[in-house]
Formats: sequence, C-alpha cells, structure tokens
Amino acid sequence: MGDVITLDRLQEEVGGNVELPAVLLVDGDKVTSDADSLSGVKVQAKVLGHERGQKIVIQKYKNKTGYKKRQGFRAALSKVEITSIA
Repeated sequence: MGDVITLDRLQEEVGGNVELPAVLLVDGDKVTSDADSLSGVKVQAKVLGHERGQKIVIQKYKNKTGYKKRQGFRAALSKVEITSIA
C-alpha cells in the first residue's frame, strides 16, 4: 500500500477513488494468480493526477524512392496511489 503506479487514462477526476481488479497476489512465498481465488480481493486506489506520456517518434523510410514519414504519439496516463487491499 502507498505505491504510486501509472495506468492508462481513467475516467475518474483527480482526488477520486477507483477500484482496480486484482491480477496477482503475493503473500510471502505464496503466489496466487487464479481468477476464482482473486474474485474476493478488492484493490482501492486514489487518483493523484492525469498526465501525458513521453513522445514516441515513429519514422518510416524507403530507400531510393524519396519516401519519408515522421509521426509521433503520446499516451494519456493517470497516476494512482494504492490505498488499500482487502
């Protein structure tokens, strides 16, 4: 708890709470990834802010034809803090 992670953009506003699905549960040496066992686990998180990711440059080039194309992409992200795992 208290970990800050970055996810794809969530619809919640800043300061709002969101419930995330549990994917993997680690308790000491015991690791649980079975969907039936994790159905009762609830992960609560608080949205700290929304941001844009680093720009990824996509460049295409074909030799001897004069073809060049440059394009960019920035992902929409949300920063959340895990508040409780029950």
